[in-house]
Amino acid sequence: MNTEAMIRAVQKELGIGVDGHAGPQTWQAIYLRVTGKKQVAGETPKLPPGASQGVDPRSEKAIATLQPEVRPYARALVLRAASAGITIKVISGLRTYDEQNALYAQGRSKPGRVVTNARGGYSNHNFGIAFDIGIFEGSKYIPESSRYKAIGAMGVALGLEWGGNWTSIKDEPHFQLRPSWAKKGSEREMLAELRSRHASGQTFFV
Repeated sequence: MNTEAMIRAVQKELGIGVDGHAGPQTWQAIYLRVTGKKQVAGETPKLPPGASQGVDPRSEKAIATLQPEVRPYARALVLRAASAGITIKVISGLRTYDEQNALYAQGRSKPGRVVTNARGGYSNHNFGIAFDIGIFEGSKYIPESSRYKAIGAMGVALGLEWGGNWTSIKDEPHFQLRPSWAKKGSEREMLAELRSRHASGQTFFV
């Protein structure tokens, strides 16, 4: 049996859409089946105990740069992963416009591979509503692993948006929390409003 056939068999067993691709819905269904948890449609995801407290020091350093509304979600994701036997750390949070422009230059006017399509002011990292995670085995950082898809499903279950769902550049370590006022708008519209609020010193979530 090939990989696609196996995924189709798993999807059929879980009672979800059968397409042979292990996307977020599949990983989330696997996570819920393994943990024995249930998710009710329309229900606000509940954060696990400890989500308002601290996690590991490296994660906390990055989490401290995020908007207060986002911090419990970042900690919750670290805790959810740990409960599934996966060690993750939050390795990136807020970036300034200048830092974003420097990252955008990578693979273009500077050496390295292209890692973002966003200039300064066009990334959710610039407003403290997005963060990146890394999987670790001991002190070793694991940049590529199928486990990122499992973490993606956990993040989606918590109410976060996952970069692994993007169509341009898939960014599996990336997660972001969309403000309630932007729930029905496009990414472009949300970023425009965030830039406006940033320029005028307004809060991002109210």
